[in-house]
Amino acid sequence: MNYIKHLNAIFQKFYADKRLNTTHVSLYMALFQFWNINRFPEEFYIDRQEVMQLSKIGSTATYHGCLKQMHKWKYLKYMPSHNPYKGSKIKMFNFGTTSEQVVNKHETSTEQALIPNTNSNKQKENINKLKLPKNENDVIIFFKSKKWAEREAKKFFNHYESIGWKLGGKIKITNWHSTAENWMIKAEEIKKSHTTIEDSQNWDNLKTKKVKDYDQPL
Repeated sequence: MNYIKHLNAIFQKFYADKRLNTTHVSLYMALFQFWNINRFPEEFYIDRQEVMQLSKIGSTATYHGCLKQMHKWKYLKYMPSHNPYKGSKIKMFNFGTTSEQVVNKHETSTEQALIPNTNSNKQKENINKLKLPKNENDVIIFFKSKKWAEREAKKFFNHYESIGWKLGGKIKITNWHSTAENWMIKAEEIKKSHTTIEDSQNWDNLKTKKVKDYDQPL
């Protein structure tokens, strides 16, 4: 995935699409960052609180409204989860390598992101229980429930314990189940390469090579 071409293409679409506002753009860029952190997989899980924190969206109604609109307008594919223990899934379309992407009809519209006028007390879910595992055994139990070996669970726990439970070393994890599932998704791919999962997670986004490969994540 060439992220330079992708970002150039997506900003051109943003410029032409009069349906979008700043909230849509902020949400998309937050999702792009999580896509980048996960090394551009076909699909990946997200945690609502993490995405809202990064995109600076303070309302769950606004967040869901924007996400559904961007799904409808073919910027991404949103697969919501109604399971409180499992994050929703996102598929980001690659706009930088093909001209066969779905072309939106850029119609002028008064359609804006929804702003809530009610209290969000009913939105207070028990997600905080998933913020961090209680201990290593908690992780082992979860991995075994997904039919993964205890050794992989320990590698996951030791890695995130050592970096303070942060994504990419920067963003605090608020739903470790989603992070663990992303780890599992990448495990098979990483087994085929010479790098370990820990090496992948510790990728320094600021490191560059003498010959820059723009197909690599930021």
